[in-house]
Amino acid sequence: MALPVDPPTADLLRALRLTAAGSLLFLFLLCLAWELWLAPLRPGGSLIALKGLPLLFPLRGILQGRRYTYQWSSMLILAYLAEGVTRAWSERGMAQLLSATEVALSLLFFACAVTFARLTR
Repeated sequence: MALPVDPPTADLLRALRLTAAGSLLFLFLLCLAWELWLAPLRPGGSLIALKGLPLLFPLRGILQGRRYTYQWSSMLILAYLAEGVTRAWSERGMAQLLSATEVALSLLFFACAVTFARLTR
């Protein structure tokens, strides 16, 4: 259900929706590329690439601006943040750079999700 808001807030909410959806999609693509081609844990890739699938579940609700989706997906993204921080600390080379990117995208999504949820109270 869409809430009536003033135009400046509506523009901000739209920007938050698009940024959150973009960061979620890029994080999904990063997870796939990382574990299949760029720096897989096992040569040739592995089923660990499936770790990106949960990121697709909230995408529809994020694009539609459903506040509840923003609330629960902000908790989901913390798992990816934790993985990124752990692997950035423990790995070197390409995997460390990919981990830092995962951390940045997770933080971007989290900030957008929390801000959206607060503005739509």
